[in-house]
Amino acid sequence: MSGLPERKLPIGAEVQTGGGAHFRVWAPESKTVSIEVYNPGSSQAAGTFELEVEATGYFSGFVEEATAGSLYKIRLASGSFPDPVSRFQPDGPHGPSQVIDFRAFKWSDQEWKGIPTEQLVIYELHLGTFTQEGTWQAAIAQLPELQRIGIRAVEIMPIADFCGKFGWGYDGVDLFAPCRLYGTPDDARAFINRAHELGLMVILDVVYNHLGPDGNYIGQFSKDYFSSNYSCEWGEALNFDGKSSKAVREFFISNARYWIEEFHFDGLRLDATQQIFDVSKPHILAEITRAARLAAKNRNIYIVGENEPQHTRLVRPYEKDGCGLNALWNDDFHHTAMVTATGKAEAYYTDYKGSPQEFISGLKYGYLYQGQYYKWQKKRRGTPAFDLKPINFVTFLQNHDQIANSLLGARLHQITSPGKLKALTALALLGPCTPMLFMGEEFAASSPFLFFADHNRELNKLVSKGRHVFFSQFRSVSCDECQDIFAEPGQEKTFQRCKLDFSEREKNRHIYQLHIDLLQLRHTHEVLRDPIRMDGAVLGTDAFVLRFFARDGNDHLLLVNLGLDLHLNPAPEPLLAPLEGQGWKAAWSTEHPLYGGSGTPPLETQANWIIPGHAAVLLAPDENDELPRAKLSQDD
Repeated sequence: MSGLPERKLPIGAEVQTGGGAHFRVWAPESKTVSIEVYNPGSSQAAGTFELEVEATGYFSGFVEEATAGSLYKIRLASGSFPDPVSRFQPDGPHGPSQVIDFRAFKWSDQEWKGIPTEQLVIYELHLGTFTQEGTWQAAIAQLPELQRIGIRAVEIMPIADFCGKFGWGYDGVDLFAPCRLYGTPDDARAFINRAHELGLMVILDVVYNHLGPDGNYIGQFSKDYFSSNYSCEWGEALNFDGKSSKAVREFFISNARYWIEEFHFDGLRLDATQQIFDVSKPHILAEITRAARLAAKNRNIYIVGENEPQHTRLVRPYEKDGCGLNALWNDDFHHTAMVTATGKAEAYYTDYKGSPQEFISGLKYGYLYQGQYYKWQKKRRGTPAFDLKPINFVTFLQNHDQIANSLLGARLHQITSPGKLKALTALALLGPCTPMLFMGEEFAASSPFLFFADHNRELNKLVSKGRHVFFSQFRSVSCDECQDIFAEPGQEKTFQRCKLDFSEREKNRHIYQLHIDLLQLRHTHEVLRDPIRMDGAVLGTDAFVLRFFARDGNDHLLLVNLGLDLHLNPAPEPLLAPLEGQGWKAAWSTEHPLYGGSGTPPLETQANWIIPGHAAVLLAPDENDELPRAKLSQDD
C-alpha cells in the first residue's frame, strides 16, 4: 500500500479502496502488536501480520490479506483478543472480530435532514422484544405503523454486543459492534434507511459509563481505560481525566462519531451520565456532543441524557460551560405521575405527592427538584432550570427502567384506573415538553417488561441477588408473599414474556385510538407543541388547568381532573377566562365513547364550571359565548 491510508476513524480496521484493510489500535503496554487473520470456519490463524509502533502507544499497518468479511484477532504479548473497535462480532464477544466495509451499503437517504426538535415524539424500544423475531428486519415491518400513528423518532435501547442470548444491552463490551443477536450491521443500516424514507429519526442509546462484566477484553490493551479515582455503580469507572485519558477520550468520541457517520443515526441517548466522571475541561460529554454534531454535517440530530441528580448544565450551550445536549429525561414528572396513578409513595417516590401543582410546575419548569432537600437521598437534589425551555425535558409515563422497577414489570394501565390512565396520557402527550412512549404503551400491551440478562451461572446469581437488593427499598415488594413470584433475570422465559403482541392493537382499540388521536392533535395544533407561553392553575385537590397561549390569540385550555367530579362555583381563576366575546367548547376529551368513556357535556355552563372526574378535556375558543344550561345531580 502506498500513500496515506483511507480512514474515517483514528482507530479500528478499515477496508481500503484498492483492497486489504488498514488497522490501528492503542496498546501502550505491549511491545508488539500483530493481526491474526483467520480463514472462514477455522480457529487457526491463516497469517499473522505485525503492525508498526507509533510514538504515542498506537500500532498501525496495512494488511493486504484482510478483506471485507475477514475474521481476525489482535495479538498482544499477553495473548490474542478481539479488536476493542470491532465493527462486528459474528460469534459474540469471545470470538474473532470481522472486517466490515461500511461503504458497501447503498443508502437512499441523501436528502434526509432530520426533524425539528419541537416536532419530536419519541418511541423507546428494545429490539429483542419489540417483535417476536427480535431482529432489525422484523422491526422494519413495524416502522410504517409507527409513522402513521404519529411517532417521529425511534429510540433504540443499547445494541453494543454483549455475551449471552438475551439482555437489555447496558452491559455491552464491544461498543462499535452491533449485537449479532439482532442481525448484521447492514441490517441495522437498512432499518435506519427505511425509517428515514418514512420520515422517522432513529436515536441510539449508548453506555459511556462502564463496560459489561463478561467478554470485556479492553483492559488487555491498556489498564488506563479505567480509573481507580472514582466508584461506578456497575463496574470499573472509565478514565476520562487521568493518565493516558487522551486516548480513552478519543475512543469514546470516535464511537459517537461512528454511529452518526457510518449508520446515519439521528442522535444519541446518553445513559446514566452521572456515572461519567470527568473534572477536566472541556467535559467529555461536551466533546462527544460536539463531535456527534460535526459528524452529522447538515442533519439535525438529537442528543438526550439520563441524569439522576438532575444536572441542568448538561443542556446548556458550550459557551456557558454546558455540554450542548438537547434535552434530559425528566424522572420527576414520571414519579409524581406514578404517585397519582397508584397512590403509593414508597422508596424513590417518597418525595412526591402527585399533586396538581407538581404537574403544573413540572411542565413549566422541568425538574421539580432544583436544589431543595430530598428526604429519600438525605441531601439536596437537582440544579436550577429556570432558564431552560420545556423541550429541554423529555416526559414519559413509562420507560424501560421504570416498568421493570416493579415486581411484575407491570404496565401503567395494569396498576391504575382507566380514567386516570387516559388523563395522564393526555397530559404527557399534549404538554409542552418532548413526549416519549415506551413500546406497547400505545396499545396497553399485556406483556410485562422485566429485567433480563443471560450470563454464566455465577454472574446470574450475582445479578439475581442485586435485583433482590434493589427491590428491598420498596416496602410492598419486600413482603414474603412477593418472593415466590420474582422473575429471575437469567431465565429465558423472563425474556420471552416481554415480547409484544401486535394483535393487541386491535384488541385494545380504544386505548390505541386514544394515543393516535392525541398525537394527531399534537402535530396539527402548533399552540400545543410550541406555545408562546404556558401557564397553569390549581382548581381543586386533584384538578388543574393548563392554558396554552397562541401566537394568533387562539389559546387552548387543557383541564385535568384526577379526582371526583368538580363543580367550580364560583370560578375566580383568570386562566379559565375565554377570549373576549367568546366561550369555550370541547375540542377533545378522554371521555369520548371511542376511548371507552361516557361522553362529555359542556364544562362551562350557567351553573359555572363542571369538570368531570378522572378525565382530561381540551377546550378551544367558541365564537358562540352562550352558556348552556347545566344538568346537575342532586348533590350539586
